[in-house]
Amino acid sequence: QLQACGGGLVQAGGSLRLSCAASGNIFSILYMGWYRQAPGKQRELVATITIGGTTTYADSAKGRFAISRDTAKKAVYLQMNSLKPEDTAVYYCAIWVPGYDYWGQGTLVTVSS
Repeated sequence: QLQACGGGLVQAGGSLRLSCAASGNIFSILYMGWYRQAPGKQRELVATITIGGTTTYADSAKGRFAISRDTAKKAVYLQMNSLKPEDTAVYYCAIWVPGYDYWGQGTLVTVSS
């Protein structure tokens, strides 16, 4: 029910904007966010945003990434600037509702040096 897009190949220092939109009956959204998983590593938090707009970021994302949401569209976005090769990963969006969480299929971001 979550469709993520916007990944691709970009050179170091470049930018990408990821988008994720929910379809179907998803109600009572508490917060939305992005995780990523690099090859051979565990999935890690990138950023989250509450419905009220409060944001949290991983240290690696602070100052470079910006998360935003459109509550009417049930969509979440991740603007990524100053990308580094270590940002290469599959990025997953997620939505949390009381007692459950929804995950997108992932979109690949590759940053070349």
